[in-house]
Amino acid sequence: MANKIVATVSEPEYDQADFYDIVTSLSADYSLTEANIDTFARRKTIRYALYKCVKRTFDVTASFFGCVALLPVIVFVKAGNMLTGDFKPMFLKQARLGRDGKVFNLIKFRSMVMLDDGRQADALLEDMFKKNPKLREEYEKNHKLDNDPRITKMGKLIRATSLDELPQFINILRGDMSLIGNRPYMVSERENMGESIDSILAVKPGLTGWWQVSGRNNLTFGQRLVLETEYGENASLKFDLLILAKTFKAVLKKVGSK
Repeated sequence: MANKIVATVSEPEYDQADFYDIVTSLSADYSLTEANIDTFARRKTIRYALYKCVKRTFDVTASFFGCVALLPVIVFVKAGNMLTGDFKPMFLKQARLGRDGKVFNLIKFRSMVMLDDGRQADALLEDMFKKNPKLREEYEKNHKLDNDPRITKMGKLIRATSLDELPQFINILRGDMSLIGNRPYMVSERENMGESIDSILAVKPGLTGWWQVSGRNNLTFGQRLVLETEYGENASLKFDLLILAKTFKAVLKKVGSK
């Protein structure tokens, strides 16, 4: 098994090439790829520090107003659940992978059924796969189902309008997430991320991101990894503004939401 290399560069004068030489000289057997080392080294620059400062300021401001706007949505979703006979908890917490692999609890509106014993809809997956093997093939390829029978009546509406994601403004305000970043991957997906994992987890997960505005449900899991690796290795203010503009366009046209 490849050794885990953790290196700290205390002097900001080290450039990217110097940092790569330092890490590779520690061991001939290391788990970080050259692209991942380049990404880590870029974090040490003043320009990247300023970018993070601006981004965090924007995140706090946007998430504050987002949490205020969330209040009437909570009333709407709760009323919708009750009218459709769903009296189970409206919020869902899931363990997700944050920046550098740190696990946090993602908050969202529950859009899937909940079993009477309190278990979430994921507990139904294996039973579904046994009854319909084709569903397993679809899920293993895309890590989602186009016509998921676990989704509630209200869940279909809040997913189509992306309302199920709005409670993540709480995660952004707390610092677990950013407004723009890569998808917050489930802990169980860690092994499926392969060599892309370090680059993808080099940034905080986001409410929206490069994958979401580039096809979302129309893309395979592998294509998603490629897009999010690109963002993780090239995150910048310019890149974020591009994603933000595309997000507004996607929401207005309801592109890729199911």
